[in-house]
Amino acid sequence: MRERLTHFREILRYVPRFRDRVFVIALDGAVVEDDNFPNLLLDIALLRSLNIRVVLVHGAARQIRRYAEMIGVTPSDLDGTGVTDRTTLQVAITAANRVNHEILEGLTANDLRAVCPNAIVAHPAGILGGVDHLFTGRVERVDVGLLTTLLEHDIIPVIPPIGIDGCGNSFRLNSDAVAVEVAKALRAIKLIYLNTEGGIPAPDGSVIRQMPVQEADAFLKRHRQDLPPEIVTKLVHAIRACKEGIERVHIIDGREQEGLLGEVFSNEGIGTLIHANEYQSIRQAQKKDVRAIHTLIQQGIANDELVKRTRAELEKIIGDYYVFEVDRNPVACVALHLYPEQNVAELASLYVDSRYENQGIGQKLIAFVENVARSRGIPRLFALSTQAVNYFIQKAGFRLGHPDDLPPSRREKYELQGRRSAVLIKELLPRELAPLRSGASIG
Repeated sequence: MRERLTHFREILRYVPRFRDRVFVIALDGAVVEDDNFPNLLLDIALLRSLNIRVVLVHGAARQIRRYAEMIGVTPSDLDGTGVTDRTTLQVAITAANRVNHEILEGLTANDLRAVCPNAIVAHPAGILGGVDHLFTGRVERVDVGLLTTLLEHDIIPVIPPIGIDGCGNSFRLNSDAVAVEVAKALRAIKLIYLNTEGGIPAPDGSVIRQMPVQEADAFLKRHRQDLPPEIVTKLVHAIRACKEGIERVHIIDGREQEGLLGEVFSNEGIGTLIHANEYQSIRQAQKKDVRAIHTLIQQGIANDELVKRTRAELEKIIGDYYVFEVDRNPVACVALHLYPEQNVAELASLYVDSRYENQGIGQKLIAFVENVARSRGIPRLFALSTQAVNYFIQKAGFRLGHPDDLPPSRREKYELQGRRSAVLIKELLPRELAPLRSGASIG
């Protein structure tokens, strides 16, 4: 019961930012056939109950393949990117209509109104690389007025991978590309791809949780040959969406129970987020952050990495702290304590939540604090560490100092604490900062 209540409270924190905004959710045809699809529809019903406007775009590759086998034909294309002959077009229309109906049935069962509108105007893809793509099409425009009217009347548009031109001719479309065009036209706050592959796999087999679009672009160029084709197309369209105005694109496994909610309403998510804006940021801490900072440093205290600080003590010096946010939630902190009489400053209380290790967060915090110190005319920074001494010497440009290097007031506290921390000194001269392991902490 407590876990559910906590989850519900976490969801509520996001509601003000998402209310009356548009989510475009792109479903692979395989997701519609999965056992988790009814649960996914419940998640969509919850989004609607929170006044989040939802548009569904779906694919039909699996259904096209199966239906083609049933009637004994070989489709010329499955995903709307190759050549679509007339037979394949008819198979695609039949399969898409079947998927439409299944989605409408499921939404109706959850007391949601929905409709399949003719909102996608298409034109032929034409001759590409010397090959006529026949009935493969591209999105010419999205009927924004029609979709907006439906959304304003609490009706969910369900958009198939079929477009129609002004003369009534149908064309097979790639559903991932359709989702991008719809998201752009409606200025969606999120584009969410639900597949059966999950998020973007890292070379070590783990799932990459988030990447800015520039990093995602570079990652795709380096690893395209190593990624499954289904992941490649999602990543290609996610990058294009971000470059063309969509702030956040999520790629997740639609078969995972509560995966949609877990991705949208939590800091860490369950899939991969590609983001266009500066999703993560450092800001000066405020009184409202005392609880979050206290919770963070408790992890370091438990590991004997940080000095114990009470919430009352933090409140008195909260102006010295900076927090690193992920989706507006503090996941790391650092403090800069000034000693103006000696014209030095202490970098302290650096800690990164273990869930966000190895993402360069520690490096960003140290670089930020050093720049703050420089801007205030501080030429020297010192820090105290019990467990990361070698790293700071070898990688972060610090050198070993001596307790005598500390300001008198800090030296007194140092002796009283009895931790025998190593004293680390860094001259704040212009230099390229070495990477810092994000899980490291100093006290």
